[in-house]
Amino acid sequence: MEAPLCPIKSISAEHKDLIHDVAFDFYGKRMATCSSDQSLKVWDLGEDGEWQCTANWRSHGGSVWRVTWCHPEFGQVLASCSFDRTTAIWEEIVGDSTSKQKSQGHWVKRTTFVDSRTSITDVKFAPKHLGLQVATCSTDGIVRFYEASDVMNLTVWSSVQEEINTKMSKCSCISWNPSRIHSPMVAVGSNDPNPSGGGKVLLFEYSQSERKWNKVETLMTITEGVHDVAFAPNLGRSYHTLAVASKDVKITTLKPLRSEHTGTMPGPTRLEMCQSGLLDHQNRQVWRISWNITGTILASSSDDGLVRLWKANYLENWKCIQTLKGDGQCMKPF
Repeated sequence: MEAPLCPIKSISAEHKDLIHDVAFDFYGKRMATCSSDQSLKVWDLGEDGEWQCTANWRSHGGSVWRVTWCHPEFGQVLASCSFDRTTAIWEEIVGDSTSKQKSQGHWVKRTTFVDSRTSITDVKFAPKHLGLQVATCSTDGIVRFYEASDVMNLTVWSSVQEEINTKMSKCSCISWNPSRIHSPMVAVGSNDPNPSGGGKVLLFEYSQSERKWNKVETLMTITEGVHDVAFAPNLGRSYHTLAVASKDVKITTLKPLRSEHTGTMPGPTRLEMCQSGLLDHQNRQVWRISWNITGTILASSSDDGLVRLWKANYLENWKCIQTLKGDGQCMKPF
């Protein structure tokens, strides 16, 4: 029996090389794409349900690996990172623009971070309750943090707030913990294929009392190269959920063993880690993962050209609830 058609739209992106990342804004009505053709494109969803490219510009001097939107509270702002060792902050301006800016669809570069000496592989804005901050990771194993000195003037950012030397080679991805009740936390992954290098995902927590980032855990069970990591939206849970994409996807539950420490209680929060799910992709490389807004459904894309949607039941057993092909067909979950 033929699988039913899904409401999937195909967009002719017209990038001249591989597309490495696609990012939706907070409301899901704008989209940004980046490519090895060194360009960024911004797309807007029209009232007719069609996506229109409203901006297209050469953004870097090398392949652009990642693009991401900040929370709309801070305006229409993008960050991109590249093989050219730079991270750029872009802002959409409203009203009249110069002829040069018109060619960029009213998007202007506000600043460029040039501290890295190697390719920058990921960039992520912090949750909005932490202010306008951005974290980057690069292939030399360094994680860097920047903060806007004035959210009304994005040309002025602090110098590197702090660097973390993860001592991992080939850092590939980073994710902020969105929890409001926990100290700032990031997960960093490495796509180093050497299994003898130890755990490929590290967790770091920011100590307000020490004013520095401390390593709190290493996910030793993950020894294969990691392509993406993603914390699930918290929504008041007493624990954190982290998804890791390598060959297949592993879901890890992180439970704090004591309440949030204060300045009189030094040291990082201890976490009880438990692998709560293994999402079988038939040993295929998984490249991207993304949670829905409630943290209950996970989407994954793998090198078999499929997008899978996963959901856990009340027993925390994860099942594939839908499999999507690029031609719009829904396949039966396996």
